[in-house]
Amino acid sequence: MVQALTFVADLKLGHYMKIPPRMMFAAQVVGTVVSGAANLITAIFLIETIPNICTQEAYPFTCVSANVFNSASVIWGVIGPAKFFGIGSQYAALNWFFLIGLLAPIPFWYLSKKYPNSIWKYVHTPVIFSAIGILPPAQAISYPSYFIVAFIFQYIIYRRHRAWWERYTYITSAAMDAGTAIMGILIFLILQNNGIEVSWWGNDPDDLEHCPLAAEPLIGPYAPANQ
Repeated sequence: MVQALTFVADLKLGHYMKIPPRMMFAAQVVGTVVSGAANLITAIFLIETIPNICTQEAYPFTCVSANVFNSASVIWGVIGPAKFFGIGSQYAALNWFFLIGLLAPIPFWYLSKKYPNSIWKYVHTPVIFSAIGILPPAQAISYPSYFIVAFIFQYIIYRRHRAWWERYTYITSAAMDAGTAIMGILIFLILQNNGIEVSWWGNDPDDLEHCPLAAEPLIGPYAPANQ
């Protein structure tokens, strides 16, 4: 369902950018076939070649997204939301965020009306809150990187080099995504698969991403037996 909604959103974006709908749909079909095959082949290869995959012993192949999805399946399917979010439960206070989400846009809407040329008109709380929804599988360094890149492209370049921004920003965004995926594959095949390790502050397993909480024991079905 999420993938379908993402494809629809892409089609809408392509419509805004005057891309022919048939061409856009064809690109989605080809991309789905290629990525589906590539993901399946990669998953089979990793499962067969990496011992104890999806556990802390196989760091960095700990499958954080799969663990989050598994935990969500257990919470909403096996245990049930009432024991997690019901009255008297440990996370009952989270229900207040439904009210917070309803009321949060009001002060910014008022400020944007009172000061129409101020920065308040750019504050969009649904976008801010929905972006936090992908935080659980993300790493601590991810969000600062997002903000830095967004500030450079959507503020500095947008204001100072508008023509370049209009022509190349969307292409650059796609290039960054593709480049990250390609470099990840090349680094694995050329370096990690041959036992070659490049040690620097960003991948030191002893520092656990420089987050003290990451050293806490892993709880759940993917926790190592010695924990």
